Amino acid sequence: MIFRTAEHSDIKQMQVVRHLVKENTLSNPDLVSDQDVAYYISEKGKGWVCEVKGQVVGFAIIDLLEKSVWALFVDPDFAEKGIGKELHHLMIDWYFQQTKDKVVLGTAPNTRAERFYKLQGWTPVGRYSNGETKFELSFNDWASR
Repeated sequence: MIFRTAEHSDIKQMQVVRHLVKENTLSNPDLVSDQDVAYYISEKGKGWVCEVKGQVVGFAIIDLLEKSVWALFVDPDFAEKGIGKELHHLMIDWYFQQTKDKVVLGTAPNTRAERFYKLQGWTPVGRYSNGETKFELSFNDWASR
C-alpha cells in the first residue's frame, strides 16, 4: 500500500471509489463533479490517496477553508485493512499543522463511518438539517489521543 498526496490524475479513480461505497452514497452521482474534486484538492484544501498495485483504493479530502472533512472513502473490497485510519491520520495531522481550529464533519447515523469517527476521537455534537450526525474534533483532543 502506498499513501500519498492526491493529484489531479487520480480524480477519475477517486470517483470510482466514491461510487463503490455502500454507506453515505450520493443520491445523484453527478452532484460531485471531477471539477469539484480538483477544486477541493488544490484550492480549498488537500487530498490523499491509498494505492494498491497502481489502483486508488481509498482517498481522503479536507477542506481547510470551511474547516471540514469533505471526503473519506475506501473501496469496500479493501475495508478493514487500516486504509481509512491511515488516510484519516494523514489528513488530520496535516490539517492541524495548518491551523489549530476545530474541524467538523457529517456522516449518516448508525453506520460504520459514525462508529469509525467516534473511535478516532471525534465528538458528536448534534445533527445537520439533512439528518447526518455532526462531529467536531479539536486540536487538543487530537493531540492527546
